[in-house]
Amino acid sequence: MAVSVHCDIVSAEDDIFSGLVEMIVATGTEGDLGIAPGHTPLITGLNPGPIRLIKQGGEEEIYYLSGGFLEVQPNQVKVLADTALRARDMNEAAAEEAKKQAEQALANQQGEFDYSRAATQLAEAVAQLRTLQAIRKKLGKK
Repeated sequence: MAVSVHCDIVSAEDDIFSGLVEMIVATGTEGDLGIAPGHTPLITGLNPGPIRLIKQGGEEEIYYLSGGFLEVQPNQVKVLADTALRARDMNEAAAEEAKKQAEQALANQQGEFDYSRAATQLAEAVAQLRTLQAIRKKLGKK
């Protein structure tokens, strides 16, 4: 049996995952992170994008996070996400439409335009699409 650490992923709406993992790969605010058992304790922000969990036995799961925080302790990793989605709950068509709308809003700035909101929506839509691509790649589909 491989060495593992307990991981919890929670959002304001739901407990997404709780279990033992061999590795966690996420997109932190300072760059990509790889967390394995025995990792130095830390707290970091997370950017929108995929988080990969390599569970005991090598099975891999991928989730989408809209951002949040990751805390590493000696025997536990906690991911506190603004929004977290399981792969089966993601809708590629909706993400494509959100991306298109955000791009249009950024291109046609008029009146009381909220640039930061449009940019955030675009970043989240692109991150969701990137997560779906990572899932397809994992499954061997294009």
